[in-house]
Amino acid sequence: MKYTKDEIAGLIESHPSNHIKVAVTDIDGVLRGKLISKKIFLKALHSGTGFCNVIFGWDVNDNVYEDSKVTGWHTGFPDSKVTIDPGTFRAIPWENDTPFFLADFNQSKELSGVCPRSLLKKVEKECHSMGYRPFFSSEYEWYNFSETPQSLSEKGGVNPTPFTPGMFGYSMLRASQQNDYFNALAEELSLFHVPVEGIHTETGDGVYEACIEYTTVLEAADRSVLFKNGVKEIASRFDIMPSFMAKWNNHLPGSGGHIHQSLWDEDGSKNLFYDEERKEKYSELMEHYIAGQLHCLPYILPLYAPTVNSYKRFVSGSWASTSVSWAVDNRTTALRVIASGPEAARLETRVPGADANPYLAIAAALASGLYGIKNRLTLNTPQTEGNEYSRDTSEQLPATLKDATEKMKASDLPAELFGKAFTEHFIYTREWEWKQFSQAVTDWELKRYFEII
Repeated sequence: MKYTKDEIAGLIESHPSNHIKVAVTDIDGVLRGKLISKKIFLKALHSGTGFCNVIFGWDVNDNVYEDSKVTGWHTGFPDSKVTIDPGTFRAIPWENDTPFFLADFNQSKELSGVCPRSLLKKVEKECHSMGYRPFFSSEYEWYNFSETPQSLSEKGGVNPTPFTPGMFGYSMLRASQQNDYFNALAEELSLFHVPVEGIHTETGDGVYEACIEYTTVLEAADRSVLFKNGVKEIASRFDIMPSFMAKWNNHLPGSGGHIHQSLWDEDGSKNLFYDEERKEKYSELMEHYIAGQLHCLPYILPLYAPTVNSYKRFVSGSWASTSVSWAVDNRTTALRVIASGPEAARLETRVPGADANPYLAIAAALASGLYGIKNRLTLNTPQTEGNEYSRDTSEQLPATLKDATEKMKASDLPAELFGKAFTEHFIYTREWEWKQFSQAVTDWELKRYFEII
């Protein structure tokens, strides 16, 4: 249910909690927030509140960027104003129903152009201006470990212990053996207004997959961010540590963060991706949308695969896409068309990993699909028949974050889709990420070279 600011004020004034949680999302999709008093919240609800803009001046490990133009030591890291979105109101069931809200930097002159949530709102607005109503959902795979932050730190941050052993995809047994945790995820997330349509074990040691219910595009991204953070908070109660990194072990499948999407008419009554009269049942509009995603994919890949580790997931035979490809109901391709009926017809973008920032991955999918519609792109890429991994004629995805970022930087397309300010800042942060990796001495190097060289 969506509330006005006045309705929210009334609810908060009568709420037994004296404090409220407010959070924003940084460029990496990490939820950053704080607890504020009821008095401060009620004032901030109408006038906004400040967050130190270092949120966009450091990386995922809080290391300050050296040469970021957006903010840095040269700006003194001032507070930037955020707008609390009353429509995101939730009560946190595992924290005595503490009220919770999301915010974004749409009031901040210096940060509005790089704020991921603000970017998605901009793409959504464009979609509505074209006469379409976008509906999206996400599904996530993630691994669970019998660790706490303290126990993993004592191991030096490596060799986590999976909380169940063995390759048990769709296992009723493994789910039953961890039923308290398994059921808590399904029930408590739904109470948190992150409705989980289904949850099951995947193939791999201690890995789960969950599908989040379809909804409007911004709400879908909000749910995705809150799902990932919520899973971690619920898991900690059971001394379990989840990980959404794309590929934690090279012997096991990676973790996907697939995006399901469709465009409907303005009042949301007709799915425009479905056409009963056509043989394959997917519409001409959907063809343009697919063509747009395929055309843009090589130039915006870092939005789907933002970390060094992301690219370890793109392995043949691993359930992850490796090429610019599409097909009907085929899980070896980048794009999977599902045209099973007027309600369910949709596109599944299988490229993103679970490590992607949901706002950016969803914005990338929608913006590139709309690009295909605006330019009436023809779907020239042949549909894959059978195993895409065995084809040697498809364009392959860039193999590293460095390659993908360089390809993004060399193209004018990302700035056309997302704006110059965001594109330049995002590219800089991915170059920074690769630089940090390049300077690190890894366990692999020590094992390979320490004695023998």
